[in-house]
Amino acid sequence: MELHHGLAVADPYRWLEDDDDPAVAAWVAAQNARTDAVLARFEGRAELREHLTRRLQAGTSVAPRVGGSRLFTLERWGGLDQAVVVVRSATAPGRARTLVDPHRLTGDPTAAVDWFHPSPDGRLLAFGLSTGGDERSTLHVLDVASGDHLRDRIPHTRAASVAWEPDASGFLYTRYPGDAEGDRGEHRRVYHHRLGGPWSTDRLVWGRLPDPTAWASVSLSPDGRWMLVHISVGWTRTDVHLLDRASGAHTVLIEGVEARTELEVVADQVVGLTTLGADRGRVVSAPLGAAWHDHWCTIVPESDAVVEAVAATRSSLLVLSTRSAVAHLERCELDGTDRRPITLPGIGSVTGLDARPDRDGAFLSFSSFAVPSTTYRWAGDDDALVDWSNLADGDPDDIVVEQVRYPSTDGTEVPMFLVRSAATTPGADTACVLTGYGGFAISMGPAYSPVIAEVCARGGLYAVAGLRGGSEEGEAWHRAGMREHKQNTFDDFLAASDWLVGQGLTSRERLAIRGGSNGGLLMGAAITQRPDVCRAAHIAVPLLDMVRYPQFLLGRLWVPEYGDPDDPEQLRWLLAYSPYHRVVDGTCYPAVLLTSGAEDSRVHPCHARKMAARLQQATSCGAEQPVLLREERRAGHGQGKPVSAQAAELADVVGFLLERIGG
Repeated sequence: MELHHGLAVADPYRWLEDDDDPAVAAWVAAQNARTDAVLARFEGRAELREHLTRRLQAGTSVAPRVGGSRLFTLERWGGLDQAVVVVRSATAPGRARTLVDPHRLTGDPTAAVDWFHPSPDGRLLAFGLSTGGDERSTLHVLDVASGDHLRDRIPHTRAASVAWEPDASGFLYTRYPGDAEGDRGEHRRVYHHRLGGPWSTDRLVWGRLPDPTAWASVSLSPDGRWMLVHISVGWTRTDVHLLDRASGAHTVLIEGVEARTELEVVADQVVGLTTLGADRGRVVSAPLGAAWHDHWCTIVPESDAVVEAVAATRSSLLVLSTRSAVAHLERCELDGTDRRPITLPGIGSVTGLDARPDRDGAFLSFSSFAVPSTTYRWAGDDDALVDWSNLADGDPDDIVVEQVRYPSTDGTEVPMFLVRSAATTPGADTACVLTGYGGFAISMGPAYSPVIAEVCARGGLYAVAGLRGGSEEGEAWHRAGMREHKQNTFDDFLAASDWLVGQGLTSRERLAIRGGSNGGLLMGAAITQRPDVCRAAHIAVPLLDMVRYPQFLLGRLWVPEYGDPDDPEQLRWLLAYSPYHRVVDGTCYPAVLLTSGAEDSRVHPCHARKMAARLQQATSCGAEQPVLLREERRAGHGQGKPVSAQAAELADVVGFLLERIGG
């Protein structure tokens, strides 16, 4: 027991934090062996893995980006174990050509494309590769026509922002230092790279950060004269700087203000979205010569929809918004007039909206609970979208999606999706899986999931709650579930479980819960605050020790969202819900499967280790409701995991849950 700011804090399993300790390695190996033995007893394991493999092999197309007359996307289909970057015409339908196959390129089945950015003319492609799921990308450059790789290699480019020069002679990009600070996600700076030159001598373009954990991104106007630098400070504030590269003039557009802003240069204006004075967002513009926020003009005012993205074409603005996490798309004139809806394929989510201000038309990726991500083209002359990838497979008529609202503990109405097969009529005997996230202004919108599809096919109900902490209802919704208000997120989730049971759609014995990352924290809070909430829980890549979380990997980045345990007041609210510290000896906890990745560069696997050890020691019913841990060696936070590995993991997850709740 230790004293932190006068508070007694127990940490009996701190020794499990040490990755280099042979005793920890032996303990993890024993845990994995026990987990494998328990999961192997599920009779339908092989069949379930086969079903999930087929569902994972459904064609997907995401992250559309236009370069010249070419369209680049990240796609996977058939027997591909990893997604590949493909290129096809942006102007006429046609077959795609594979440009980057990470497995074939490296010989490593865990190699993955983390991000990519085509040059404005589509002649070159910068992309990031990582292995083992660690997401610590190395930047590569490819000649699109020949497929040849240039000699340029730049390390430490996790989630890089890249802005190509108009003539593709080089680019601006973000890079971390190659040391412990970089591993912590600190000091992300903007550099300029000239093709063919050594990266080690690249010129620093922007290094001024209000905080070491601030997140820099960079963009250029089509003519290359104007540079925009966005600096995200936590998840509630964005500083924006405009630099005239011709004169060297620097204009601070907004700084030190609690508002999120995303702008681009369109002709002689800056145009984009902001939450400044608009909780759900508004679209603004201002002349380049007077673009500070006092001069912003609202061209699309705030409404009941949450503005998610804005993209400019030659003659239109596209405004992507959501209503309770359901996507809506509109086009309007560049001055915001003549707003008209663009019909989307159904109730779903839109990601990767991309357009060029020098031409009409745009591309987007759309997904729903029934259909995997598909790339669509909008030609710019009407409201019709055309399937441009022709990969997606699904049966939207077989899936029924309802969105309901239920009261949380304090009476707040919370949205929730209910997903089931058309053949299923939910009742008290229906197996149900409930999930949520509730953090970092991330909405839980309709998106394809092999697990959801499998649960529905087996007659189950899948519930997705839109909790406070996300952005389902705007920035106030986000703030209501962060820092000292984090308990609202947990209350919303527990109220969802109560509502499902109270409405007779399932029962406690037939209810399982599932979540990952921040959603793993949510699951940990749910089972420690209400051990009777469900029969089984899957807790993936979770944060669970909220007293020590800033000491590991990217933890310092999340202090603005959760709070700082070095501050006495903030430690009190963190310790009040920290799942690892809320475990009580002699309590009967649900059956729990914790999963993590040894190469996770975001959330350290010690969170799952310590929680597993503490729950195993404390639970009074471990024989009937086991607590299991699986820590994969060559895996990270989930990104870039091969299909074969995903199928094996998900089969065990679904099998573990359904064996306990039926289905």
